[in-house]
Amino acid sequence: MDVYEKSLEKHYEWAGKMETKLRAPVETLDDLALCYTPGVSRACTVIAEDKSKVYELTNRHNTVAVVTDGTAVLGLGDIGPEAAMPVMEGKCALFKKFGNIDATPVCLCTKDTDEIVRTVAAISTSYGGINLEDISAPRCFEVERRLKELCDIPVFHDDQHGTAIVAGAALINALRVVGKDIKNIRVAINGAGSAGVAIAKFFKELGAGDVVCVCRKGVIVANEHYENAGHAELAGFTNKSGIRGTLADAIRGADVFLGVSVPNVVTGDMIKSMGKNPIVFPLANPVPEITRADALAAGAAVVGTGASNQPNQINNVLIFPGIFRGALDCRARDINGAMKRAAATALASLVSDKELCADYIIPNPLDKRVAGTVADAVARAARESGAARI
Repeated sequence: MDVYEKSLEKHYEWAGKMETKLRAPVETLDDLALCYTPGVSRACTVIAEDKSKVYELTNRHNTVAVVTDGTAVLGLGDIGPEAAMPVMEGKCALFKKFGNIDATPVCLCTKDTDEIVRTVAAISTSYGGINLEDISAPRCFEVERRLKELCDIPVFHDDQHGTAIVAGAALINALRVVGKDIKNIRVAINGAGSAGVAIAKFFKELGAGDVVCVCRKGVIVANEHYENAGHAELAGFTNKSGIRGTLADAIRGADVFLGVSVPNVVTGDMIKSMGKNPIVFPLANPVPEITRADALAAGAAVVGTGASNQPNQINNVLIFPGIFRGALDCRARDINGAMKRAAATALASLVSDKELCADYIIPNPLDKRVAGTVADAVARAARESGAARI
């Protein structure tokens, strides 16, 4: 039985991957009076007098909403909110397992940006953070931007920033392996959706010398008209060398290739055309832009993938539990750039100089050190940057 059929069988067995567990005993009439009426009214009046007490008197301090409209689910596309539910439950399970965070799926039956923003903003008072998930580009950019303006809790689109942070950590360590300085490298990115845009921005924040992005129409260049807001933004800060043409043109001479696009678009000859000791991160799932074996055969010095059965898996689970754990622990108002950079640096630091090699640039997703290390770094950066409440 392959993994898909076995997973389906288990989903029938589980009938959901999460459930509610009580902290308060409800065994006697006295218990009932304390956790519900009449006693609960005292907690209500305290919160009414000071809204910040909601974090101490309820589980808001440890609760995240995992929000989707079902328009960009895994590699399945626009399959709707009901069909997105198994993925959102899985995400919630990972929040609990790796970050001890109580997360709730919120699958919205609308694709209207205004309605999504209004709905999520309206329910935000029940949560300590909002994790946006599987919302198609370019709407995802506007949804996140507007919610960050409206909400006083962290709003984080994991498809963008989680991917970018993990890729950033992998890049930091891959550069250690090949002995290159980030400020001197050129990165070619194929795929300019939510992840591609965020990765390009984050790599520039980390200090990458130049980033060249490729969309379906070719290399993104300055002074061209792009209807997609994300592409227009990329045109403003990428490709300072003015490369034009196709992916083959973008990848020629590059130090790093990263793909968040479609299968089998990179050839061995493209890898051979890259700079000395190239770093190759083909992350398309389930079939990458080029296989690890083919990339290595063509001369790649370091290869990272999206596959769990190969070395150097660049997996969001390495970031989102820890980054939310850190944000919740200090009651952050936002997850800002300083917190993201701290998360990437902390994750990269878990690979020691002794351990570092071409086949080990990033920790295993099941490494128990990861969430705590990332959380501590994120909380510290939040306090230093003024995003923390406590």
